[in-house]
Parts: sequence; C-alpha cells; structure tokens
Amino acid sequence: METIFQYVIHLIGIWGYPAVFIGMALESANVPIPSELIFGFAGYLVFLGRMDFNIAVIAGVAGGLAGSIVSYLIGYYGGPPFITRYGKYIFVSEAKVTMAQKWFDRYGLLAVLLARLLPVIRTFISLPAGFARVHFIKFIVYTILGSVPWTIALIYAGMMLGANWEMIRSIGHEASLFVAGALVVLIMYYIIKKRKNA
Repeated sequence: METIFQYVIHLIGIWGYPAVFIGMALESANVPIPSELIFGFAGYLVFLGRMDFNIAVIAGVAGGLAGSIVSYLIGYYGGPPFITRYGKYIFVSEAKVTMAQKWFDRYGLLAVLLARLLPVIRTFISLPAGFARVHFIKFIVYTILGSVPWTIALIYAGMMLGANWEMIRSIGHEASLFVAGALVVLIMYYIIKKRKNA
C-alpha cells in the first residue's frame, strides 16, 4: 500500500491539479487513498510555489464531489443488495457502510455534511444517501459544504508544515475531529446569532 501512496505523490508532483482531482475522486468513491496524503502533499507544493492554494482547494473539492456522486449513484441505483453482492470488488466494506448508515439514520441529510469531517465515514456517507434517494441537488450542496473546510484545513496544514508535511498522515484522525469541532462551533454561533436577530 505504501508503494501505491508513493506513486500517488509522484503523480501529483508531475500532473498537479488534475492529479489532485483524480486522487480525491477515487478517495471519495471509496478507493483507500487517504485525503491526508493528497492534500498534505498538495499543501507542500503550495509551500514550494508549485501550486496555487485556491486552485488546489477547488481541484480537491471538485474531485471529492465527483467521487461522491459516483458513490451516491451506486447507492441510488444499486441499493444495499448491490453492496452486499459486489461491495468487495469496489473497495466497499459492509461494516463501514453500516457505520455510515447509522450516522445517516440518526442525522439524515445533515450527516452528508458532518461526515465529511470524520475519519472512515467520510468516504462512505454518500452510499446511504443514495440508498435513501435524497434530493440530488441538496446532496451536492451538503457535500460541498462539508468538503470545503476539510480541504482548506489539510492543504493549509501541508503548506505550513512544509518539508514536514507527512506529519499530517500521523495526525489525520485528530485533525478530522478538530475541524469537525470547529465547524460545529461555527454552526452553533450562526444559529444563535440568527435567533437573536430574529
């Protein structure tokens, strides 16, 4: 697996933004390529002046959205029976889908947003959204809203760490929880402020 990761880094180094897009599309379509690896190295390239921060963020979010749509459509048209029968052939673990399903059952469409900031569930939440056949445009909006903070945070972290960008891989889960917590605080602040102004 480490050899594959090194190859991913090599491709990003050569192809830049298209490789970030493709890597995130694969990750969001449940292929086990860590977003910490993709964004961390992209941030390092920003540090070196070989990438623009904003374009890297756009490429990452767009790639993540593309892969998420693929997962959503698999869930929409295939349903749970498809995953049970063919999941192992497309890198989909039933146990992880069940975990994502529990989140979706509890939080509904909001889970599509929140799960983007959590380890493991992040890449599988699109499937139960597809199972439930949630409104496609709402799915896209929530996916983007959940992906943006995570993308910005990891690319920025890679940029700040510079040559030590690989540290992100060892603290990826902790970073997920930090970003998720920050987003929850911002949402609560927005709701409280809106109520006060009402």
